[in-house]
Amino acid sequence: MEKEHVILVDSQDNEIGVMGKLQAHKDGQLHRAISVLIFNSKQQLLLQKRSDIKYHSPGLWSNTCCSHPRLHEKSHEAAIRRLREEMGLDCQLEFLFNLTYKLELENNLIEHEFDYVYVGKSDSLPCPDTKEVSEWRYEDLKSIENEIHSNPYAFTSWFKLILKQFKTQ
Repeated sequence: MEKEHVILVDSQDNEIGVMGKLQAHKDGQLHRAISVLIFNSKQQLLLQKRSDIKYHSPGLWSNTCCSHPRLHEKSHEAAIRRLREEMGLDCQLEFLFNLTYKLELENNLIEHEFDYVYVGKSDSLPCPDTKEVSEWRYEDLKSIENEIHSNPYAFTSWFKLILKQFKTQ
């Protein structure tokens, strides 16, 4: 994994360097990220359950996909690439908003991201990479909110922030 790098940014999303992904999460360095929300024609959100082999937040439900742009890769291009790699889906994506957060995770890791959030529509069934995703499901937002309320530790911290911001859009 240390061969993977993230783009370090300042609070205005100006690039200030590059760092190994794991080291950036150990040091809590602000870096660029992407998150994708895919809805079907029933207005249900496609959730993924992170694989149990992920180095942080394993086995937790989260947004459709999330990752980091590569060096010299636009955030929109990264979102399309990761949606295909993680979930086996291709669809049009539209930029929604940016969200910056700093969250302490297990294993003394810190998720400090300048996140680009995208939305898309698809009725296709995903074909996820099992190294990334252990389960998936389409669910309506009200049911997701109820489940988060009753079992908040079953969901990633960043997904809860993204969902809260999404509701204000």
